[in-house]
Amino acid sequence: MSETLTKAAARNIFYGGTVFFFVIFVGLVAQSVSSAKTIARANPITPSVAAGKQVWEKHACIDCHTLLGEGAYFAPELGNVWVRFGGRQDPVAAREGLRAWFAAQPSHVEGRRQMPQFHMSAKDVDNLIDFLKWTSEIPTQNWPPKVSG
Repeated sequence: MSETLTKAAARNIFYGGTVFFFVIFVGLVAQSVSSAKTIARANPITPSVAAGKQVWEKHACIDCHTLLGEGAYFAPELGNVWVRFGGRQDPVAAREGLRAWFAAQPSHVEGRRQMPQFHMSAKDVDNLIDFLKWTSEIPTQNWPPKVSG
């Protein structure tokens, strides 16, 4: 009952497997692209969000903070800072709270890590807040797991 694998059978298994997994790969890519387009339509990038991302990059916020789990772990996660400031319940109060937070830095609280004062213009602060609001609306499958960041 000893059967041997012939060259032709091995070739057919190789080509058949290659085609099978290539079809699976193409299907997964198509599904990913479709999902990305759906998310982009639900949460469009406005000019103020794009400008806020530039402010984020200009001040290298990711050197201390994480955004959706990516970045440094020196300071809190900011992917849900809009939610922590109550943006879903009262967007106006959340915006004012974040403006006050940026203006009050560094807090000079003994024993706490301090965020530097970047002396941003009011427009830059508003754009950065729009960017942080936008990131809080990305469907992340409940990441971060705690609202506290």
